[in-house]
Amino acid sequence: MIKSPPAIAPLLLRNLLTSMFIHTYKYLIYLLKKHKFLQLLRTILVETFLLFLTLLPSHESTKDDNYSASSGGGAAPYGGGIGGSGVFRALSQLLLLMNDIPVSSRKYEVVRSLTENLIDENLLVDDNRALREVHCAVLTAALARSLTQLEDAVVCQRRRSGGDVAVARADESDNYCYNRGKRLLSYGRAAWRYAKSWSELSRCGRSAEKLAAEVLWLAQKMAASGCAEEAVCKWASASKLAWLALSAEPRLQGSLVKVSAFLIKEAKEIGNPEDDKTSSPSEQHHIRQIKIKILVSWLPLLCRANNGTDAPILNMGERAELERVLEEIISTLEEEEEQEKVLSLWLHHYTYCPASDWPNLRSCYTRWFSASRNRLLRDN
Repeated sequence: MIKSPPAIAPLLLRNLLTSMFIHTYKYLIYLLKKHKFLQLLRTILVETFLLFLTLLPSHESTKDDNYSASSGGGAAPYGGGIGGSGVFRALSQLLLLMNDIPVSSRKYEVVRSLTENLIDENLLVDDNRALREVHCAVLTAALARSLTQLEDAVVCQRRRSGGDVAVARADESDNYCYNRGKRLLSYGRAAWRYAKSWSELSRCGRSAEKLAAEVLWLAQKMAASGCAEEAVCKWASASKLAWLALSAEPRLQGSLVKVSAFLIKEAKEIGNPEDDKTSSPSEQHHIRQIKIKILVSWLPLLCRANNGTDAPILNMGERAELERVLEEIISTLEEEEEQEKVLSLWLHHYTYCPASDWPNLRSCYTRWFSASRNRLLRDN
């Protein structure tokens, strides 16, 4: 069916504006390092752009594409693509709202519960391959967005702990000027910076734990939808976030440990012996690299995180289970150097963290050392 110009125009306008926004946004990101004012401009630009997109009519030709009047209204194959379905758009909107609404709002639980119920209902549908594809696409995009925001929030928390010296001295640069107008301008600048700093820091302080909880929720839904590998890859690649987490607040560290524990368990299931029989050597190598990456990124946090006393992050059974999972993953690394890379990193952080004796991979380290010694004796 040939689409009419009124149906095509909003879609073309949306795509054009999105392209322009992406180019402008990339340039702003480059300038943010030098100009603090652009951080506020960036926030305004993003919020305005998202609001404008919601005002544009969406592409409504999905129904015409999937149904043919000449065939009596019978459903055509799923040819519009997962991104062209109402299910995709609905879940995308719900996840975006859930991400934006503060957890203190009574609407947050309403949106989250609605989203969870719809996803769970989709998973109960027989022959739900198309629905699972929608889930994977929508949830992967939401996870990537949440990880980016979480990293920014952790940076914001670190900045808050050091204070903003520039704000405190904002009016000192104009001490030489006795002109009343310039003094008023200076005070106005200082007040604006104080207000901006307070708003930004309070927002970041509240959002970091919320975002970490949502990352765990998204990862669990991705595992239930059959795309745990994408979640593991995203978490394994979040090396900067893992580094920032080492000096994060204890409660946030606890949330990140829970995410790491869940996804490390999921990583163990990737490339199991049944899959190895059908996967190529390159695929097996890729899977091993994912497992190495997630361990290298997040083992330091497991060693150094404050495990708590009154309310432990993981109970004794969960910690023992995760130790077994870590040992199983390390044992699947075929190359001696791969195991050494992970175990030497563990030994360093485990040794230099006096507050925690977990995870204890001593037996795994001993097995690796014995195998390395036997290889040395055999080759010489």
